[in-house]
Amino acid sequence: MAHAAYVVGSGPSALSPGDGACERGGVGIPVIECAGVTKRFGATEALRGVDLVVEAGEVFGYLGPNGAGKTTTLRILMGLTRASGGRAGLFGLDAWAHRDGLHRRVGYVPGDVALYPRLTGQDHIDYVGHLHGLGRPPEAAVLAERLDLDLGRPARQLSRGNRQKLALVLAVMIRPELLVLDEPSSGLDPLVQREFHAILDEHGSRGGTVLLSSHVLSEVQRVATRIGVLSAGRVVAVEQLGALRAKSLHHVEAQFEGRVDVAPFAAVPGVRDVRLEDGVLRCDAPQASLDPLLKAVAHHPLVDLTCTEAELEETFLAYYSGTGGTDAA
Repeated sequence: MAHAAYVVGSGPSALSPGDGACERGGVGIPVIECAGVTKRFGATEALRGVDLVVEAGEVFGYLGPNGAGKTTTLRILMGLTRASGGRAGLFGLDAWAHRDGLHRRVGYVPGDVALYPRLTGQDHIDYVGHLHGLGRPPEAAVLAERLDLDLGRPARQLSRGNRQKLALVLAVMIRPELLVLDEPSSGLDPLVQREFHAILDEHGSRGGTVLLSSHVLSEVQRVATRIGVLSAGRVVAVEQLGALRAKSLHHVEAQFEGRVDVAPFAAVPGVRDVRLEDGVLRCDAPQASLDPLLKAVAHHPLVDLTCTEAELEETFLAYYSGTGGTDAA
């Protein structure tokens, strides 16, 4: 039977968002703080001196390609694995030493959701609600309806997307101070993703904090206020959302009628890998360069134009390469 460690949250004695839970001696402290965190699995170094601070009320996007170390970071913060070095804390408390108490203040959805296969969604809600002294939280049914989740089916009959929905309901229904979400929208259809983003907005409006791990830049852009970029076990950048959005790489392809000169396109700041073959221009451009690039395109008779956002890993390689080492889980 799977262990119900997929979600933890606030019990009746836990502090609610906005009631001073993140203050000590009148001085505000970060909800999440990592200082020089390392993690080794044998000869493999998964995390290499991770420094990270998330303040109360933030929706913090933790971005990185698969294998960068995002899940390992989240497991250390949840006290599910112990850091090899450095310090990891939640609400000013050591994440490992105080993990049992901290679990009462956090809603956690791992990337690989564990559920009891024979229990229905409603059974899970009743069980988790009982564990936290909440009975049957009225929010659960509302959340399930918003996410289009059937609570009457046993977990073993649920698709991957529906298992993810149930884990989200269990994490959010207890109104924790902090949500820790590892690739939470994986398997959700676009309409449900939109509702999920609205739920995160509501959590933030109540003063709650979110740590959202993802390798999909476009998703994080919709909800995050600030973003940290992880590559090969290191945090290589922490930026405001607008700064990272401006760097988001796009593939542009323009087909012209007649001959054109490649020089004006290559001269646009930020544009890279400019190629012109048989009247077709191909290049890569960050979002900040799209406007001047398209103005240059508009000076010529155009047959066709496509612009697609590059995979996040391509953006990493373009702007954050050079960290070295081997990627980890």
